[in-house]
Amino acid sequence: MQDYIISGTAADGKLRVFMADTTDMVREASRVHNLTAIASVALGRTLTAAALMSKTLKGEKDIITIQVKGSGPIEGIVVVADSKSNVRGYVYNPQVDNIFTDEGRLDIASAVGKPGYLNIIKDLGLKEPYVGYVNLVSGEIAEDLSCYFYYSEQIPTIVSLGVQVDSDESIINSGGFFIQVMPDADEGIIDDLEKRIKTIPPVSELLKNEKAEDILNVILEGLSPKVTEMGQCKYLCNCSRDRMEAGLVSLGKDEINDIINEQHHAELVCHFCNEKYQFTEQDLKDIVERL
Repeated sequence: MQDYIISGTAADGKLRVFMADTTDMVREASRVHNLTAIASVALGRTLTAAALMSKTLKGEKDIITIQVKGSGPIEGIVVVADSKSNVRGYVYNPQVDNIFTDEGRLDIASAVGKPGYLNIIKDLGLKEPYVGYVNLVSGEIAEDLSCYFYYSEQIPTIVSLGVQVDSDESIINSGGFFIQVMPDADEGIIDDLEKRIKTIPPVSELLKNEKAEDILNVILEGLSPKVTEMGQCKYLCNCSRDRMEAGLVSLGKDEINDIINEQHHAELVCHFCNEKYQFTEQDLKDIVERL
């Protein structure tokens, strides 16, 4: 089954909910970047978060970017999503060594590392993009996003993100959910939900046997959850030779001439999909001529 996101409401519209199965997306990212297990989990959680947040975008060309910069060995994470829930991303150190907790679980918090910060950049077609910033509270990604929503957007939000990795470091499944409390909701509802979620297995465990909509019914039992929309999400890079050429043009004549004189060609690699684009010496000379 293809990856998908469901949007919905609960508690007579006082809760807004998003749930996603992102297994194929994270498998593709892990394959493209040749990630270690811990890098797959860190990037996978962030990809899932971006897919979920893409459902809040209104404009056709709106884009959301999540940046995580920590002091741990993974160094940083960048993920971008568009309004159609096409998501792409990378980690700074894809071959970071796996780190484990005393309980034997992958230690994402140590890999990301504190101190650090999380940025959310929303390009909504205005003169300036919206930028939200919070310090990392855990490095686990989900808790950091909850903090972002509370302090930057004033929306109490429960965030759960999970990636399950097999012993051979392949991705078993991936997914997550947001539950957001609307302004007219009872203040105690978020506390009740947090207590309830602590009693159920992690979302990556639930996805082994349950569909996303069934998981929401379990989480929101008694709160009359309603699915209002369902759509696909996927890992998709929008790079192209023209975009790469535009990057070369932005360097200016002098720097391109330096490349011609020193290297006689240029190879540009996309951070998001590792696609390589070759520009011969004549290609570079043609660009300089046009400038």
